[in-house]
Amino acid sequence: MPVPADPTVLHPMPEQPRVVLLRPLVKSPLIEVGEYSYYDDPDDPTAFETRNVLYHYGPEKLVIGKFCALGTGARFIMNGANHRMDGPSTFPFPTMGGSWAEHFDLLTGLPNRGDTVVGNDVWFGHGTTVMPGVRIGHGAIIGAGAVVTTDVPDYGIVGGNPARLIRTRFSDDEIDRLLAVAWWDWPAEHITGHVRTIMSGNIAELEAAAPDRA
Repeated sequence: MPVPADPTVLHPMPEQPRVVLLRPLVKSPLIEVGEYSYYDDPDDPTAFETRNVLYHYGPEKLVIGKFCALGTGARFIMNGANHRMDGPSTFPFPTMGGSWAEHFDLLTGLPNRGDTVVGNDVWFGHGTTVMPGVRIGHGAIIGAGAVVTTDVPDYGIVGGNPARLIRTRFSDDEIDRLLAVAWWDWPAEHITGHVRTIMSGNIAELEAAAPDRA
């Protein structure tokens, strides 16, 4: 019987310690990651929660789906990065302590775009940045160096600063079919038997391989 890869190991490629699976790594209750999503970093991939998820003071969450590939330097800016912009200064005086802390009410009600949500099977290029509250669709590709400030559609390819939609990977009808088949939700054993179809087959072949049709 085909054997799936183990989603619980930290380093799925023992000879490449720069690659980590995020689900067994992440400890924060504010970060949710699906199985097999990985991060690649030659310096310290195990510091993902502190080096790559920034200003994450809560309560919003970072949600990353299954089978996502995060290139070196992919960063998520969370809502805690926001400052007041309606007065003469944007400096957050109350956070510095002393009597300044008496004015903490000035930091309430700052803009909050909610959770940052990444779909399944999303590829992040080197040095990408995702701003607070963005939603990235399934199968999307985020080009190297992109700064994502707005939502990305399913199977969209975006790039630039701010990131713009370059094109979608498939037609609207094909995208609907891919979302319906949702291969990332198949049992791991079934995925294992159809890896070649998932990676290089066409949509009709993928549909034919679905568990309810195979």
